[in-house]
Amino acid sequence: MSTVSLSQFHQTFFEESREGLDAMEAALLALDEGGDTELVHTIFRAAHSIKGGSATFGFPDMAAFTHEAESLLDELRDGRRAIDASIIELLLRSVDCLRGMFERAQSGAPLADAQSEQLRQELAASIGRHAPVTQAAKAAAAPAVDAWRIRFRPHAGMLMGGNDPVRMLRELSELGALNVQADADKLPPLAALDPSESHLGWIIELRGKASKAVIAGVFDWVEDECDLSIEAIEEPVAASPVAEAAAVAPVASVAPTAARATRESASESSSVRVGIDKIDGLIDLVGELVITQSMLDTFREGFDSNRIEALQAGLAQLARHTRSLQESVMGIRMLPIASVFNRFPRMVRDLSQKLGKQVKLDLVGEQTELDKTVLEKIGDPLVHLVRNAIDHGLETPDRRRAAGKGDVGTLRLEASHRGGSIVVEISDDGAGLNRDAIVNKALQRGLIASGDALSDEEVAELIFQPGFSTAAQTTDLSGRGVGMDVVRRNVVDLGGSVAIRSTQGKGSVFTITLPLTLAIIDGLTAMVGAEHYIVPLGSIVESVQLRKEQLRTVTGGGELFHFRDAWLPVIRLQDAFHCGGTRADIERGLVVVVEGEGSRVGLFVDELIGQQQAVVKSLEAHYRRVQGVSGATILADGSVALIVDIAGLVRMQGRRKAA
Repeated sequence: MSTVSLSQFHQTFFEESREGLDAMEAALLALDEGGDTELVHTIFRAAHSIKGGSATFGFPDMAAFTHEAESLLDELRDGRRAIDASIIELLLRSVDCLRGMFERAQSGAPLADAQSEQLRQELAASIGRHAPVTQAAKAAAAPAVDAWRIRFRPHAGMLMGGNDPVRMLRELSELGALNVQADADKLPPLAALDPSESHLGWIIELRGKASKAVIAGVFDWVEDECDLSIEAIEEPVAASPVAEAAAVAPVASVAPTAARATRESASESSSVRVGIDKIDGLIDLVGELVITQSMLDTFREGFDSNRIEALQAGLAQLARHTRSLQESVMGIRMLPIASVFNRFPRMVRDLSQKLGKQVKLDLVGEQTELDKTVLEKIGDPLVHLVRNAIDHGLETPDRRRAAGKGDVGTLRLEASHRGGSIVVEISDDGAGLNRDAIVNKALQRGLIASGDALSDEEVAELIFQPGFSTAAQTTDLSGRGVGMDVVRRNVVDLGGSVAIRSTQGKGSVFTITLPLTLAIIDGLTAMVGAEHYIVPLGSIVESVQLRKEQLRTVTGGGELFHFRDAWLPVIRLQDAFHCGGTRADIERGLVVVVEGEGSRVGLFVDELIGQQQAVVKSLEAHYRRVQGVSGATILADGSVALIVDIAGLVRMQGRRKAA
């Protein structure tokens, strides 16, 4: 008799349980705001389902933990115990703890740890009893790992994104005692050293009671831009005087939520749930295609010129069904942005409590659909903007009263379709950008010269400079000058853009514009020599034909041309991609002005062919990553065209300029 492996059901169990945890959290937050006590039944049902699933699928530690939460909820449900803020806080912490258990379950790590065991005992104590000690709890009670070896080597281009390794080392030092050893094995000779690239690595020994997840959280923003390993040091460290003296950073109440937000957006699910209506629509379309194919098949048996009109009608029908099928298949990847928005009520609650502010969160357009890949990558930028709005934008109640405002500030997240794009606006009625502080900081850093007359838009653009911050003090939320540049880079990498409108004293609006999908882009086909390149249409400002006298050559061989009161660098694609263009003379080709990462450059090409939709194929999956290229596509004649990565080319230009 064959046995069924329960592991095949684990992924579904994890996904359903996470939805249950989201429902529990939403109901607890509603209760915290005075919601109907009937919500307790919703929370109880979710906890009961997780408990049952945990026991069924072989996670006894999770079942034991949920059992204690369920017992407390049972008393609340029966009215034997009143709901108060402390109970809600305890249950919210339990939701965080369960999320951590699910993460460990997926990675194969032991589910229970000292923290979960302590919380389990708190749950039991809340109903006046002591929870039985499980085997896992005994193991968790054993001396915890409090020494870690971290190997951290930034990729060469990490510094270009404004990420500072020293900041990460400083954050690690807040978790315990550090022993840092630099690895200079890859340091090039001085003559070949590029100061804009990172050449060093670090081997770090951290002695403190920080968990692996907390340590990994320090590197959340750069996980794709560095080689990182975190290993427990197995030597007995309890007797180490260094370990005993190590300061253990208190874990702020907002930490689990913030970490959850970044981890959730960083982790990409390999599955997607599809509504049955979309599946039915696909089946109908496939049926129509089969009918059309049968009709066209009749022409293979014998073609009569008298039937040319029927053939044309059949081909038109085929094109129509193919387009509909394409739209339907693309629709399968479209998911509501609610899955991203839903993380913010908890985050706003925790952050506002921590900072002593009163914040009302408005979510609008939660059912707006977005491509799954875009959805997974937009989480981090939104988290950063929301965190900044609460920390820097919205004022404390006393400051709001002094400014003639109500005690409660409003933070609004709104998603909507506009044309062929998705627009997400993050707005607040707080203090707005401080123009004087931004200008003064820019002067100190030499970003602008004294006497420069900047418009409000130009001043606002300064906050996207790497390392730019006007905060007088660095907090665990912000002030390090790392973030806004990364926000813009992440959005630009998705083919989108970020814009700011701010009025001092009245608030700010950050507008993120994103493409509906990354699978198909609108592009302009350009020829360079015998090669075709696709330039994303959304990046193009204008195409111009230059005269020789409009071109200037600067030291080092770079070329500039004058465009709308500014001098822009020229990037010759034939040089950037070594493809041998046929038109070296600037007057014989065209310059396409494009914008990426807040900078404009001119791409010199031989000629422009025309506009077309390009189905994006991953170059990395079939070859390797190529600088300045974001992917490839197949043209109508079967040849391959590379899709130009505008942001990558701008970065390449920046490095060339720095060298």
